Amino acid sequence: MTDAELAAHLAQVAGKILIEVRTSGMFEGKALGKAGDETANQFLCHAIRQQRPADGLLSEEEKDDAARLDKERVWIVDPVDGTREYGESRSDWAVHVALCVNGKPETGAVALPGLDTVLRTDAPIDVPAAAERPRMVVSRTRPAKEAVSVAETIGAELVGMGSAGAKAMAVVRGEAEIYLHTGGQYEWDSAAPAAVALAHGMHASRIDGSPLTYNQADTYMPDLLICRPEWAERVLAEVAKLGA
Repeated sequence: MTDAELAAHLAQVAGKILIEVRTSGMFEGKALGKAGDETANQFLCHAIRQQRPADGLLSEEEKDDAARLDKERVWIVDPVDGTREYGESRSDWAVHVALCVNGKPETGAVALPGLDTVLRTDAPIDVPAAAERPRMVVSRTRPAKEAVSVAETIGAELVGMGSAGAKAMAVVRGEAEIYLHTGGQYEWDSAAPAAVALAHGMHASRIDGSPLTYNQADTYMPDLLICRPEWAERVLAEVAKLGA
């Protein structure tokens, strides 16, 4: 099984596990989110350690092991991206599985279990044509002021959505043109989405245009831009004006 096949398989199976936990009737609300996180994390981490024992591993739900910093190959996973949405039985949540090599998000998969869909780096889908008026996905509860400002400037329609993975995959799936985030994230929030977006020909970078670099000692990542390539230059320029 190739790395890409493994990533896609793990994301898909973890998604099925999460759906089973949610439909079991044993949990609800925050307890459901906690049970889903822990169950999916256990599966993903055990499977990666079994299948790729020499690689490093970083998971949102595991204590960070600094040994990963000495590894060229590091798996970065988020068992439930969008725990709130998962707990509310929404569909805009995701499972992230990425393999970063020398800090670059080279391989990965993002499962959208609520939509019964897995997007992967080794089997890109046909990206639909862009909308005439750009659509920008933002947090459904607290849209970042920078994103709102840029959207107003370029005439974009704001589309509220849940998890980071769901928003990034909305761009890949042709449901939006731009995902601009300035509210802070961690490596597991964007590694798999960035890998999948790049494999589909999308732009993925920091909001100053610099590359996304993973497997850092500090896993905090302040910002992110994933968008159709034809919008990258304009959005980056408008963001730069905000900081001027």
